Amino acid sequence: MSHRLTVTLLATALLAACQSSPTAQHARDAEKAAAADAYVAADAAEAVRSEQATLDSVVVTGARLRRDQAKAAITAGHANAPAAPPPPAPMRMLEYRAANVAIAPQSPQAAPANTEKYAERDDNPVRRTLDEPVSTFSVDVDTGSYSNVRRMLREGQRPPADAVRAEEFINYFRYGHAGPTDRSRPFNVTTELAPAPWNAKRQLLMVGIKGYDVPKATLPPANLVFLLDTSGSMESPDKLPLLKQSFAQLVPQLRARDRVSIVVYAGSAGLVLPPTPGDRHDEILAALDRLQAGGSTNGGDGIRLAYAMAKQAFVKEGVNRVILATDGDFNVGTVSQHALETMVADQRASGIAMTTLGFGTGNYNDALAEKLADVGDGNHAYIDTLQEGRKVLVDEMQSTLLTIARDVKIQVEFNPAVVSEYRLIGYENRVLANEDFANDKVDAGDIGAGHEVTALYEITPVGSGAERLPALRYGGKQVAAGASTNEIAHVRLRYKLPGQDSSRLIETPIARAALSTQPSDAFRFASAVAAYADLLRGGQRIDGWNWDDVARTARASAGRDPYGLKAEFVGMVDQAQRLVSARRDMPAIAGE
Repeated sequence: MSHRLTVTLLATALLAACQSSPTAQHARDAEKAAAADAYVAADAAEAVRSEQATLDSVVVTGARLRRDQAKAAITAGHANAPAAPPPPAPMRMLEYRAANVAIAPQSPQAAPANTEKYAERDDNPVRRTLDEPVSTFSVDVDTGSYSNVRRMLREGQRPPADAVRAEEFINYFRYGHAGPTDRSRPFNVTTELAPAPWNAKRQLLMVGIKGYDVPKATLPPANLVFLLDTSGSMESPDKLPLLKQSFAQLVPQLRARDRVSIVVYAGSAGLVLPPTPGDRHDEILAALDRLQAGGSTNGGDGIRLAYAMAKQAFVKEGVNRVILATDGDFNVGTVSQHALETMVADQRASGIAMTTLGFGTGNYNDALAEKLADVGDGNHAYIDTLQEGRKVLVDEMQSTLLTIARDVKIQVEFNPAVVSEYRLIGYENRVLANEDFANDKVDAGDIGAGHEVTALYEITPVGSGAERLPALRYGGKQVAAGASTNEIAHVRLRYKLPGQDSSRLIETPIARAALSTQPSDAFRFASAVAAYADLLRGGQRIDGWNWDDVARTARASAGRDPYGLKAEFVGMVDQAQRLVSARRDMPAIAGE
């Protein structure tokens, strides 16, 4: 009996030992691993099906991370480990993409198509002075083309020619034009004439306009509506996150007498912040911080609501402006550019201007953003960095907000006895019919406090031998006998004071003797910027000048550069040269 009891006890002990042996444990672990793999595989399949609903290709998702975590947990487990936790909640699409970036970046073939949009433009042609002695255009203070092209170059992309607007490159920089001595006129006009750096037989005429400046503290009350795109296309770091950081820099500048509203639009428009005193900085910043991207883009509804808020808080004798920040990808609601332009132009008459700020890459609609600013009596800029956001929204805000002259038009009449040919550099989409110059019903660009506007003409003197146009076989026009040769051209400007409907005229003759063989640093730097823009567009207008000539001239004429923008420009010249010259690498062209 005792022997049988002993055998029984021994068998029980051996059975217990077998149940806790590594072999048995391994068997159970294998069962758990198989179960976990089955679960994760099903989860991964579901994730792929979800991704395929919106993506053009199958990508690795966050399910891979959960699979690795499940295997690691099972390997580290033991016999009496607690039961596995319940499956995690399904990840949102944004979280799937974030996991994908961290674990297995998409292949280049899976990258979304570039759908950026730029208005087509051709360089202004060379004009024969005998045939067309008068040139008329509207001023332009936009700068968006320059910073947008800078973004492309930093990304290793050669900009498409239509993205390069020479006047916006030139006007990105300050040249120190002399301002008015008093406020009897809102701005002063200066000119400089010197040989063209790329061809000494030709000349460059620089026309500079500088508006009077005002301290920020003396700006009239401002009624601002931030119209912010929060659609799904704005989720990347260079879009909504940069937008929020940029606008946050503006908020501390706002005063108690200012009013701020925040309107957002995605699938539909919404009011995030009703008209609020500008000194409630924490409240405004908190509203900005809450913004998240998601949904389609109904810009039309957003514009309507923004103007409604601007009218509700309208400040008589003050600044009333909608600031639209977007990548321009309007895809639901009112999507016709012409319809949107009409909507904004109709509101212009109510005294509410529109500024547009572009953000982002891949689907940026430059053509729409620029045009809405034009018809909205505002300006357009592109923000590619936080530094640019500060430049636009803080350093230059008084110029943006306070309009000192409206519908500013420039007309230059060249003397055919002295000038054989001329060409306006840039301003292709600002050219006006000559009869529009004195027509006060025709809209033109505005100038804000402290604004500078710079325009360049390339001139071919009579008898220089540098003409580009062939002689006419049957040309009937001739210079009048006894025509004066003392003047090279006559500059006229028309403008309206804010609140007035009749324009005023400023006239400035340019003497032939004004030609200088020692041009100013400002003149030389502006000519380098103009040549740089031409090289980016194909380099057809600057004779034998090349990238090295541009960089050398810019470097030698940079002068005072407190923010380092001119030094940055020299670096961009080198960057552009490498991209354009590296034919073997075939650099990508943005938008293609």
